[in-house]
Amino acid sequence: MDEEEILAEHFEAHRSHLRTVAYRVLGSLTEADDAVQETWLKAARADTGEVENLAGWLTTVVGRVCLDMLRSRKSRREDAMADREPEPQVRLRRTANPEEVATMADEVGLAMLVVLDTLAPAERLAFVLHDMFAVPFADIAPIIERSPETTQRIASRARQRVRGKSIAEDGDRTRRYRAVDAFLQAARDGEFAALLSMLDPNASYHPDEAARLLGAGTDYFGANVLAEQFATNAGMAAAWLAPIMLGDEPGFVLAPLGKMRLVFTVRFEGDRIAAIFAVADPESLESLPLSIP
Repeated sequence: MDEEEILAEHFEAHRSHLRTVAYRVLGSLTEADDAVQETWLKAARADTGEVENLAGWLTTVVGRVCLDMLRSRKSRREDAMADREPEPQVRLRRTANPEEVATMADEVGLAMLVVLDTLAPAERLAFVLHDMFAVPFADIAPIIERSPETTQRIASRARQRVRGKSIAEDGDRTRRYRAVDAFLQAARDGEFAALLSMLDPNASYHPDEAARLLGAGTDYFGANVLAEQFATNAGMAAAWLAPIMLGDEPGFVLAPLGKMRLVFTVRFEGDRIAAIFAVADPESLESLPLSIP
């Protein structure tokens, strides 16, 4: 067995880990597969004979590849890696089935993927590598071309944006967040009676014009109508609905494949939901302070 075959064998052993890292950084299985493939190409060209911790070295390489992809995405320049012929030793699948995508999104947390998309590339990479995979700041710093101290501050800033304000000490906000979560669960299960019990009798639903164009319905009035609509329609999108914090108040998002399409703000009267507003206007979405508790 020659050196390239040995490297390919070791790379294959770490592929699942690298794919998970890339998916959490990029939020796309297709792009994650591209990033892992590019990592293999870089590893195959490198002299890894003196590398003591191959898993750690590969993690930093895939991190650097992901950062380049994030920056390219941010500047709206498409990368041409999809057209490259992959190496035969570690050929990767080009597509993922819906069940796999749903499983990966569930493992990360759909709301987490949505909030990560609001971070700058360096913030996202530093946060994911350190907080999710315990990569030391000293190893992340060269990837984003910052000092370890600056890298730590970048990760801390990202953490504050992702986590937002703690709701643990605010009983009302905690109760409302849990109410939204319970409402979504009842909608997923089509439980009309449970939905009805959580709605104010005069509850209403209002989509903005962009949401209407996306098929998010029209204005609805009355608890019975809302309960019927959510019990009937939410199940079709159950895998892509998740509770989220919108500043100081809870709401929820619709994010197919982890990409935000709709945000629903929720207004309460006492302990019951009094109004739901569906927002899809791009400028409005960009201004929303998204976080997870």
